Amino acid sequence: MIRLSTPSTPFYPCVVRLSAWYDLVVTAGFATPWTYALMHDALSSLGRAWGLGVLPELDPMQTLYANLMGSVVVVWAVLRIVRPLPVHGFFDGIARTLFAVWQAYALAHGVTRLLWLFFGVEVAFGVVQLLPWWRSGHTGQADGQESPADGRRLSHDPV
Repeated sequence: MIRLSTPSTPFYPCVVRLSAWYDLVVTAGFATPWTYALMHDALSSLGRAWGLGVLPELDPMQTLYANLMGSVVVVWAVLRIVRPLPVHGFFDGIARTLFAVWQAYALAHGVTRLLWLFFGVEVAFGVVQLLPWWRSGHTGQADGQESPADGRRLSHDPV
């Protein structure tokens, strides 16, 4: 079974918490239909003013997906603010990698260039949160190692 070891950098929980605060501030407005309508208008106005393009017209399906994403990310952000465990940073780095891939896909298919602002932050926080795991060479350990979250073994198998 693959095990992860905690990065040895003491500032890592601060990075996890900082990325969570960013997520909370940026995505809270996506969590309800009413706040999303305001965010949609604000982002379209910003995109128009900066010449980056506007968002497509609001429709119920787009609003639903924005609300689902906003709700899940807000809850995930609060968890990382309250408990900025290294394992939360690892999984957030993976989630940011996925978000960045899908944002790149959307950008390649002609969505508003306003998305580049979010893409840049996703990549930056993803790299900052995954690099310590990569650098330490602890991307995988033999069975029997401790989990980074609480020191317990993940498996009940004997070592």
